[in-house]
Parts: sequence; structure tokens; C-alpha cells
Amino acid sequence: MSADKTWNIPSGRLMFFRRPFHKYSMRGRVGLSQMPLSVTTALTAVLVMAYFPSSLAHPLFISFLLSQAVILVLCYAVPWDRLPYPSFLVIPLLDFISIGLGREGGQEGLTGISLMAVLPVIWLCASGLYPRAAIAASFFAPLAIIWVPLIVHGQFNGQDAARSLLLPVVTLGIGMSVSVLTLSMMRQQRDLEAKDEQLIAALTASTRQEDLLNTVLETVHLGVVAVDADGHDILMNRKQRAHHRLATPPDTNDPDETQLLVFEADRVTPVPPESRPVRRAVRGETFTDYLVWLGKGHEQRAMSTSARAMKDRDGNFVGSVVVFGDVTELVNALAAKDDFVSNVSHEFRTPLTSILGYVEILMDEGKLTEADTYPLKIIRRNSERLLSLVSDLLASRRGQLVVSPRPADMAELVRASVSAAIPRADNSGVRLLAETPPTMDAHVDSARISQVLDNLVSNAIKYSPNGGEVVVSLRPDDRYLVCEVRDSGMGMSEHDQAHAFTKFFRSGTVRSTTIPGVGLGLSISKAIIEAHGGTIELESAVGEGSTFTFRVPV
Repeated sequence: MSADKTWNIPSGRLMFFRRPFHKYSMRGRVGLSQMPLSVTTALTAVLVMAYFPSSLAHPLFISFLLSQAVILVLCYAVPWDRLPYPSFLVIPLLDFISIGLGREGGQEGLTGISLMAVLPVIWLCASGLYPRAAIAASFFAPLAIIWVPLIVHGQFNGQDAARSLLLPVVTLGIGMSVSVLTLSMMRQQRDLEAKDEQLIAALTASTRQEDLLNTVLETVHLGVVAVDADGHDILMNRKQRAHHRLATPPDTNDPDETQLLVFEADRVTPVPPESRPVRRAVRGETFTDYLVWLGKGHEQRAMSTSARAMKDRDGNFVGSVVVFGDVTELVNALAAKDDFVSNVSHEFRTPLTSILGYVEILMDEGKLTEADTYPLKIIRRNSERLLSLVSDLLASRRGQLVVSPRPADMAELVRASVSAAIPRADNSGVRLLAETPPTMDAHVDSARISQVLDNLVSNAIKYSPNGGEVVVSLRPDDRYLVCEVRDSGMGMSEHDQAHAFTKFFRSGTVRSTTIPGVGLGLSISKAIIEAHGGTIELESAVGEGSTFTFRVPV
């Protein structure tokens, strides 16, 4: 029996045990530990009756048999689980006394009864309790069984004493071996219990993480499917199961990937099997916002799909996770927005064309003075700019913008844009300056670059509501020309800067003011500069102003 209140016996089923030894009650374990000696005693009694019947008349032998019976009864009668734990060790100690009575009460041929001392020795040493005392008892208890009668009868001499040492030495060897094995088993048991606790803790944590993952996956409003390297589903959440049912043909119960109803952006052309999101993911591709349509008819839904590959610690591909996001409402809203922009733009073109036509007629009559022609030129220039903006709206909807570079004087374009904006700057109390060389030749689309300059200068004045200064500078930089439009206005936060060139974006600060705009100027300007093969950048700080810098090849 060990200090953790279990015997150090393998937990498998031993002999006739119906269940593992450590699962018996305390009384059961004590009784089973005593059972080998009780059975041996019973067999000895049978042999004595058969061959040494006279020994049954000896009081000490009778005491031996009765004491063994009493000890066996005590094993099952005493409530060991209520007593201090090591108290059961009194049983093997009583066994030594009982065996001594049996050896003394037996005849000469029954001196082998002393060999029974091996059994309580094994019990003491196998308990794992007080190992040093148990080893000492494994030698001195058998020695006492032999020496005490000799001393009592006055027959103790050196020769008998030496001859009687064999049994104690043997039991000492047995006790030491059992103690070593028991301590080793106890250490192994402790190690196993520690590892078992770690395993249980890891299993509990893993189960908790699995439950959390399942809860999260079942909660998110996205379809998630994980596939292994062979394309077999590992995991699929509730939303993705609904998507799968949507893409399942009506007459098919268990379709494969090629049979699913997956269509391209036009909603009618089936996506080729090799281009479908799951197939691409199985090939190890990583992609984001790949748009497909699932299902047919009025139930058809737009899905934005993304995939990320999974790899093991060696970097080998082991599968992918594919996410399906329902963006039907967003796609429909964008389509409605594009239709609105297209319709409004077309409606604007007719009156603008008419305005330009009548302006040209008035200017071609030749009866107007220079003072009368100047306002008409302003009307024509701004009408042309508005017509260009309408064309840009249409081009923005189609996702394309065409430039036609020709030789031009970039310095003159800057000065013209600044001159045209001076009246507005004066009305806003803004000081407008142009810092340019006398000339700077470039190969650009003059109308488009003027549109960029007008947008940037107009914004700089517009977003300097409390006055200040706007400086437009131009300088060469190797094979590029660099133009900066710097203002000392309200500036922008980092969040607004990140979205400044997005179509229809206007910051929250601007939306709360009366500053007009639709949020297309910077987006169109960026498209124009990039169409020239250049770049445009923004630096800004709230309350300190903004600087827009664009570079185009000379």
C-alpha cells in the first residue's frame, strides 16, 4: 500500500480479481493482501491433519490457526478507512507473531512454517510506507521467529544462531528487492499521474478551445469551410451549410464541386470547376474578395470569397480555410449607384452642350467688346470643366480614364489654374501664390493636368475656411516634374488620409460643415496622375493644413 492510499500493484486484473485492485474498498484491499497467507495457512492445516495429526493437539499450533482466522476477520471487520491510513500495517506485524506460534507448535517436520514470513515481508515492503523500517522488519521479524523460542528454552548457542540466519537473510533480500521495485513503481506512478494530469488539463483546454471555436463559427455571419489537401471537408459551420444548400441543384442530393450552382459576375455564366473558390483553395491558392454568385432565380446570392492556406511546421500544405461572405445587398447597392450616376451624368450632358453651343455663337458674332467676352470665356471654361466632370463620372463608373499626352508648358498650366482661382481665394480671404520657373516643358494631357490642378487648388481654398495661404509650387526632379499644393487649412486625421482618394469619400468633419462637394475630385485626380504613369501623395495634420504632391514623367 502506498502513501497515496493505493497498493502499488499494476492496475490490470490480477488472477481472479474482477476489477482493478485499486478500485476495491479499503477493507477489500486489506483482505486481499492477507488472503495469500490465509490460503497458505488453510493448506498447511490440511497437510497437518493428513500427515501430522498430533500437531493439532499442540496449543501453540491451534493458536496459530485461530490467530490467522482472527486476523482474516479483522481485515474485513475493522473500518480501516476511518482509522489513520498506516494503521493497516498492524496486520502483517500480527502475522509475524502468528507464524512464530505456528512454527513453535508444529512438529519437527513443520519448521518450514517459518517460510510463511516471506508473505508479510512482501506486504510490508510493497506498501511503500516507512521503507527503512520495512526492510529492517524483513530481517529482524523472521530472525525473532527463530531466536525467541531458542532464548526462551535456553537452547541459544552460537552454532544454532548462525544456522538460523539463512531465513532472515533470504527475507531481507526479498524485502529489499520488493522495496526497490515498489519505490520504482511509485516514482513511475507519480510520473504517470503527473503526465495524466497534464494530459487531462491539455484535453480540457483543447475541449474548451474547440467549444469556443464551434461557438464562434456558428455565431459569425460568414460561411466558413475548412478542407484538407485532398479537398475533403474538415469543418463547415451553419452558415456555410446554408450556402451549400443554396448552391445544390434541385435534383441532386449530394453534389460534388463541379455540380454546384456557382456563377460569374454576370449571374448566368457557370464558373469553370478549376476556378471555383474551393478548388482554388485546394490547389493552395490564397485570394481575397473573389466574387461569385450561388444558386439560381430570385434566391441567387452574391458571395465574396477569401481563402488562406494551412501549412504544418515543416511548411507543407495541409489544407485551406475558405470564407464566404454574403454581399448581395452591397452588390445591388453599387449597381444602383452606378445606374444613378450614369443617368444623372447623361442628363447633365445635354444642357451643358447647349450652354457651350450658345456661348460659342455669342463669341463668334464679333460684335462683343473684350470686356463682354471675358465673362463668356469664364462661362465656357467652367462649362467645359463641368462637362469634363460629367465625362469623368461616366468613366469612373466604367472604371477607365483615357489621357492623350502632348507637349505642354507645365508652368503655364499651373499659373493659369492659380489665376482662375484667385477670385474664389479673395472671397475666402486666402492668399494664393504660384512658385514656378518661367517655363517647364512636359509631355502631358494639358486638359487632364489642368483638371488635377483645379481640383487640388479648389480643395485647398475650400478647406481653408478661416483664411490662410495656399502655395502651388513646381520643380523638376530628375526625369519627373513635381508639383505641390500646400495649404494651411483644417487638415485631416490619419483615418481620413487613408480614405482621401476613395470615390465619394468625405470626412466626418467636412460633412458636418456647409462645404460643398461629392467626394470625386481626389479620386479622379489620382486616376489622371496614374494614367500618366505618375504618383500622388498626401501629407496632413489636423489644424496644420495639407500638402498634395504629384509626380509625372517629363
